[in-house]
Amino acid sequence: MDQLESKGFIPTEFVAGEAEWFYNQLGIDDTYFQTETVDAIVTQILSLYAAKVAAYARDDKKLEIRLDKEAEDHAVYIDTSKPGITSVDGPRYEQRIEKKYVNGSTPSNSYRVETFRSPTPIPGDDGQQLRCYFVYKCQFVNPNPGPNETNIDIIGEKRFLQKATENTKAIYQEIITNAVNRSGPVIEMFEIEKSREKRLVIAYRQGSAMGLFSALSDLYHYYRLTSSRKYLENFSNGITVISLYLRPLKDAEIAAKYPPIEAAVHQIIKEVSLLYCIPQNRFQHHFAVGRLSLQETIYAHCAWVFVQQFLNRLGSEYTSLTDVLDSNNSVHAELLAKIKKRLRTETFTSDYISEIVNKYPELIHKLYLDFANTHYVQTRGPAEDDFLPTLSYLRLQVDEVLDGAKLKQLISSTVANEHDEMVMSAFRVFNAAILKTNFFTPTKVALSFRLNPDFLPEHEYPQRLYGMFLVISSEFRGFHLRFRDIARGGIRIVKSRNKEAYSINARSLFDENYNLANTQQRKNKDIPEGGAKGVILLDVNHQDKAAVAFEKYIDSILDLLLPPVSPGIKDPIVDLHGKDEILFMGPDENTAELVDWATEHARNRGAPWWKSFFTGKSPKLGGIPHDTYGMTTLSVRQYVLGIYRKLKIDPSTVRKLQTGGPDGDLGSNEILLANEKYTAIVDGSGVIVDPNGLDHEELVRLAKKRVTISEFDLSKLSPEGYRVLVDESNVKLPNGEFIHNGMIFRNTFHLRRELPYDVFVPCGGRPESIDLSTVGKLIHNGKSTIPYIVEGANLFITQDSKLRLERSGCILFKDASANKGGVTSSSLEVLASLSFNDDEFVENMCVREDGSVPTFYQDYVKQVQEVIKQNATLEFEAIWREHEQTGLLRSVLSDRLSLAITKLDEELQKTELWDNVELRRSVLDDALPKLLLNKIGLDTILQRVSFYFQCQNQF
Repeated sequence: MDQLESKGFIPTEFVAGEAEWFYNQLGIDDTYFQTETVDAIVTQILSLYAAKVAAYARDDKKLEIRLDKEAEDHAVYIDTSKPGITSVDGPRYEQRIEKKYVNGSTPSNSYRVETFRSPTPIPGDDGQQLRCYFVYKCQFVNPNPGPNETNIDIIGEKRFLQKATENTKAIYQEIITNAVNRSGPVIEMFEIEKSREKRLVIAYRQGSAMGLFSALSDLYHYYRLTSSRKYLENFSNGITVISLYLRPLKDAEIAAKYPPIEAAVHQIIKEVSLLYCIPQNRFQHHFAVGRLSLQETIYAHCAWVFVQQFLNRLGSEYTSLTDVLDSNNSVHAELLAKIKKRLRTETFTSDYISEIVNKYPELIHKLYLDFANTHYVQTRGPAEDDFLPTLSYLRLQVDEVLDGAKLKQLISSTVANEHDEMVMSAFRVFNAAILKTNFFTPTKVALSFRLNPDFLPEHEYPQRLYGMFLVISSEFRGFHLRFRDIARGGIRIVKSRNKEAYSINARSLFDENYNLANTQQRKNKDIPEGGAKGVILLDVNHQDKAAVAFEKYIDSILDLLLPPVSPGIKDPIVDLHGKDEILFMGPDENTAELVDWATEHARNRGAPWWKSFFTGKSPKLGGIPHDTYGMTTLSVRQYVLGIYRKLKIDPSTVRKLQTGGPDGDLGSNEILLANEKYTAIVDGSGVIVDPNGLDHEELVRLAKKRVTISEFDLSKLSPEGYRVLVDESNVKLPNGEFIHNGMIFRNTFHLRRELPYDVFVPCGGRPESIDLSTVGKLIHNGKSTIPYIVEGANLFITQDSKLRLERSGCILFKDASANKGGVTSSSLEVLASLSFNDDEFVENMCVREDGSVPTFYQDYVKQVQEVIKQNATLEFEAIWREHEQTGLLRSVLSDRLSLAITKLDEELQKTELWDNVELRRSVLDDALPKLLLNKIGLDTILQRVSFYFQCQNQF
């Protein structure tokens, strides 16, 4: 009191009253005063008094107190608000705290938050109460605990441990231990003695649910509950815990309209998992003001993502135009490509679709009911629920669920124009396509939908998909597509350098995934499985969340593949597909380091097929990593060497351009296997050029280290050599040319023809880097400026551009033929995992803890490599021979060969040849790896490998 009075800012007669008000009327708990310094408390009382004076000095005479004091290691915010209501027009301090302190928290740089609400309204204003927020930088007992540490006394924050009661520590200890062993959030509820107040405690992995703290306020406000206290605690093992003390409003009129807290808190618990998936959805405003429920807004968000990808923007006019024009005419083809691109990118942008959806909350409500009526499961029945049936169940009983005809009529009579009708009608397409979803399961980390692909227009997607998954969370959106029931393909993560790049990637996400899976289908002609692919697009604000996104993607797909075995955690779902499904995945761009986690997670979740779920995993798990053994590169390399062999070219004289640098799987291994003269390499960091040849030893050093050309020793460049990095500008080249933008230079370098090359091997780069609008830059006077191209990177060149290059004299081998080594390796890896029992698998395929490698594993890897090289050489020779005999373009022959083999495979499966035991054994004895046959025997393999997989393997 004396220190407060000595400051002289508060009149003496008011000092005692202001101090008493701060101590007793704001709802701040006693432990705050026990741990806070006197100077800090005095400063906060003075700041609050100044805010009150400023409030009274305003013309409206309204006591609206707003105080914010921010520093690097702490902050204080005080605001007036009505309890139980989200203010969308105020200072939004919770969102500010998240943005400035919470969202960026890491185990090494974390913050904790305490918030309190005054128990009584402030004088002179109807219903307004003060809310105080205190933010502190964490000071951990042990900032760097062991990877599996959960002891709260070791991972805890000093201030928290000092003030927490033994009961609180025990609660936190248990929930942290559970959170470490679970991929999603852990939610617990506790009764407060002699009170209707409920304590809700939520634990989750730090950084996995940005925006959750403020979104929780929207959630309990929706049920007209308020919080007396809230805490956000971070722990040095990477776990975040939020503790809420919820209580009902005292207003009897409001209480009569909403469920009692005893029922509402159980609904909140169910919905926290949904909120965790997308804490801040695209239509959050409707939820914050109570116009729509959380389920309805998140459903609308998912439908909005769907509509962006599948709204038919081309229309019947485009189809008619394709019938009139000649796609073999390069001018016509280029015109069609430009029209298609413009229609798809400029007609319905994501913002425009969002603007339309926002206009029709009542339609969202009705469309959600249609969705929920099909997929919601009242697991225990209304009579068995603890208090009341869930809100979703009640709505389905009270509100009329419209059938398809009535929904269509309602949309037509409600919307303002044709565009609005197209968008809202696409919601119906979304609903009709959903075969199963984890939307209503009690715990989940992302939202997954198994879709029926029949809604896709055949003229745009002529090859019909068998299976289609859509996965959505706040960090990403992604698909998994496959062309057969049993199919294989990698999972890639797509990153975007800026908002513009993200917009482009988001628009083309499904098309890229479809084309990659289609290419995979053609590549997989050498193996039993069909083609599949998964693509994860990181949100523009979450480019550093690749691992988080991958883990959520995998876990949410597993929700739809595995039967529910934990009531209350994984409950039954509606399955309109009605068949068990297995997905076979592998590594791709930005996921090679993550496949071990996926394998072990599938095992932890009880997947019986966990050993074969992911390939390319580390040798300790019995995997054959593609990058370590250069499996994909071995296939690509056979085509490069085949060209040299046929044309009798000395590789050391060949000038070579490569996209995809020494940091990547394909790029690094191509460098290690190559003996050409590299004159230019393009990778994620920039471009490096030397007309006299880049130093080979330096390139090998970078490739072994797996780093970009940004680490190239520039002293090893000749006077004509140079390097331009993506973040550089106004760089002067040796020839005097100025490069104003390093990013643009990198993105377009492969289209420049100033520097001559003999061979171009794309080992990385975005799909469609060469399309009809750019391929002309590689053709001069009707002749291709690059004589030989082997497309290592998937879809780097569009099919129509390949044909133009070939017609201009380029010898070109496309991706579907060239880079199939990885899938061959994956298929043979799975065959081994299925053929061995668990003990044999560990003994023969798993590298020991001491690093010793089983002899069988070493020999098997070598045999896989030989199979890859043999298959690539045979296909190269077949395409080369057919081209010479028929004159057909190699890119056309590649597709025809793939389609012929896959069609023959499908026809053979429909025959009774499998029942011919003698023929079956003869074929399998020839097709299966000799090492496996010698080690296990054909009879044992036939017994252990699933019947369906055997049938797929027959030829």
